Amino acid sequence: MNTSKRVVLFGRAAPRLYINEVAVRDGFQSEAGFVPTEDKIRLVNRLSRTGLAKIEVTSFVSPKAIPNLRDAEQVMRGIDRQPGVRYVALVPNERGSERALACGADEINLVMSIGESHNLANMRMTCEQSLAQFRRVMQVVRGSGMRVNGTVATAFGCPFDGDQPVCRLLWAVEQYLEMGMDSITLADTTGMAHPRQVSEVSRAFLDTFRGVEMTLHFHDTRGMGLANVIAGVAEGVAHFDASLGGIGGCPYAPGATGNICTEDLVHMLLSCGFETGVDLDALIDVAREMPAIVGHPVPGHVLQAGKRTELHARPVAA
Repeated sequence: MNTSKRVVLFGRAAPRLYINEVAVRDGFQSEAGFVPTEDKIRLVNRLSRTGLAKIEVTSFVSPKAIPNLRDAEQVMRGIDRQPGVRYVALVPNERGSERALACGADEINLVMSIGESHNLANMRMTCEQSLAQFRRVMQVVRGSGMRVNGTVATAFGCPFDGDQPVCRLLWAVEQYLEMGMDSITLADTTGMAHPRQVSEVSRAFLDTFRGVEMTLHFHDTRGMGLANVIAGVAEGVAHFDASLGGIGGCPYAPGATGNICTEDLVHMLLSCGFETGVDLDALIDVAREMPAIVGHPVPGHVLQAGKRTELHARPVAA
């Protein structure tokens, strides 16, 4: 159940919040087994009716690089489009952007790690090489009407190079915006962020790039994911990525676990009185299918414990 009232958090009136689902791409790409195409399509269609703002549907990468997303075209062409939902695909290069255009993606997502070592491990490129490739992608999509989101990965710390200076993060965002990208995601790719850092980074971004749509993408590797969301909300951030069931994780981050869990995130925000536009009960119904789809338990808490409003019968006295 949603509420329309504005909530004051730490002295600031909280905006309407928007939740983006990444499980179908970010989650499924790391699964050991291939998730059948029809299951992906059915999952996206069900998620589309829950009130989510965006769904990252797939990634147009080489099937050799990510075999689990080798059905990218079939999934993107097979889903039902709901008005008000943005359907997104991650692309690595010009060929990927051409495939996304051909399939009618609403938005593409370009990703660069500002930790040089992580970018070399993940993308096999230096940051300058990634930026040069992004410029070529922007030439491909220019005039198409398709939106472009730029993700700054390892924005809150690189597992090889450590914490990244805020000025380097802002430099990367400047490069993205100068190319003409429409929105920015700051990703805690390896789960290193903590709430004070999130507050400082969010404030620096929002003060520097006023009016630019900014999303925060957290992993729960060290148990601080939802606390980091609250820190972002307190600074005025309104867009957050999450993964159904809490699945996913970066394959190039030692010890990394999944993204923050979508149903846990929505449950927390609604419990605090925030407006998300998401039907929590419908979302939980979809999340219940996730263990069967991936073939193993998922780490989401609400699936196991239920909503905080679900009461139980009193124990019978002995």
